Amino acid sequence: MYLGLDLGTSGLKALLVGEDQEVIASESAPLEVSRPHPGWSEQDPGAWIRACDAVLAALGRDRLAAVRGIGLSGQMHGATLLDTADRPLRPCILWNDTRAHAEAAAMDADPAFRKITGNIVFPGFTAPKVAWVAAQEPETARALRRVLLPKDYLRLYLTGEAVSDMSDAAGTSWLDTGARDWSDPLLEATCLTRDHMPRLVEGSDISGGIRPALEDSFGLPAGTPVAGGGGDNAASAIGVGVVRAGEAFVSLGTSGVLFAATEGYSPDPATAVHTFCHALPGRWHQMGVILAATDALNWWARIAGDSADTLTRGLGPLEAPGTATFLPYLGGERTPLNDAAIRGAFSGLEHATDRQAVTRAVLEGVTFALRDCRDALAATGTRIDRLTAVGGGSRSRYWCAAIATALGVPVDLPAAGDFGAAFGAARLGLMAATGAGADIAAPPAIAETVDPDPVLGDAFDTAHARYVDLRTRLAPP
Repeated sequence: MYLGLDLGTSGLKALLVGEDQEVIASESAPLEVSRPHPGWSEQDPGAWIRACDAVLAALGRDRLAAVRGIGLSGQMHGATLLDTADRPLRPCILWNDTRAHAEAAAMDADPAFRKITGNIVFPGFTAPKVAWVAAQEPETARALRRVLLPKDYLRLYLTGEAVSDMSDAAGTSWLDTGARDWSDPLLEATCLTRDHMPRLVEGSDISGGIRPALEDSFGLPAGTPVAGGGGDNAASAIGVGVVRAGEAFVSLGTSGVLFAATEGYSPDPATAVHTFCHALPGRWHQMGVILAATDALNWWARIAGDSADTLTRGLGPLEAPGTATFLPYLGGERTPLNDAAIRGAFSGLEHATDRQAVTRAVLEGVTFALRDCRDALAATGTRIDRLTAVGGGSRSRYWCAAIATALGVPVDLPAAGDFGAAFGAARLGLMAATGAGADIAAPPAIAETVDPDPVLGDAFDTAHARYVDLRTRLAPP
């Protein structure tokens, strides 16, 4: 059996698969996010370890004794700062924390960052957060010995090794993304050296073995190989079989992602498209990223006093957008705006606007943000002909129909099963343990394809134009 561990923002998920990649068992443990100030988002790294212990205990010693390989996935960009004893110096600053916007802008003004990393320095990336800590928490900075990404802190617990993979490291603003190596000049720009960084491996390579203490506690065989793994989106791509040029998926999770695999490295930072290493050797990918997808729907559900599932289940077949327009920028936005300060808005509300109309407007707002990502990807020369939908939001057929119609591409819905980041991590664990290649990352069986609605296409185009006009007024180019 093979184990995938996915350290998400709201929880840690463990997935066991067999030799045939069929899911055998799944367990999860919740995680809380702290927001002590506006724009801040933090998590206690100790909570990740407790969550890991909880899911391993729930899977049971008998199952874990049969594990032959492990893969890791996780939320990207988090600044996990450790001292000389590898103890956290402060809460981890998460991917959706925008406090370091000034530091990010200063780094981005240095042409070396875009030239070497192939990306804008976004406030959510790791390097500007470390610069913020150096300016605002000098005692922490003086004690800093090591910087790890969230899933790699989990790896340190499991193996005792400080290692990261190329796909996750590409989101730090310290990686030479074309060369797949740390950049000494960029590290020096934040007063760091390679000694502060984890060793780098490819996602399908072995990064270390399970510590004997984990066998004593949970039955995981000591020395079991742990793969390099991947950032959550790269791992999801492995899970859904998006590993070759021309393949793409849309992820409707806390954030929203439009992900396209590429075999070559062709960055275009000005578009605010992310160009990162894939979790497989010699491959890259491009992403348009929005910061609030299901996060926006859950925000509205809390206000409405109902569950997101109930709100979306009551919508029926796809309708033409109404007068209400929603901008989903609850905590800034990445693609294509790169604006940490912009905030969400409603426009076009009227007496007839009811709860269902607002729900549709929220789904449409996220959909139009993804359409903006599609346009940004197209500007780099990346073409998307169809999408596979993953993430919790993909359970809403209404939302998938809106995406298909607004983007003008078919959206494939996988058959029942788990094909997300934890599954991709398990596949990477299998690759590391057996030497298997990318051919095992086959796409899932498709239960249904949602085609664009030709009758509603013009109505969605008109509504998107209203959306663009509203965001332009809020964030002039």
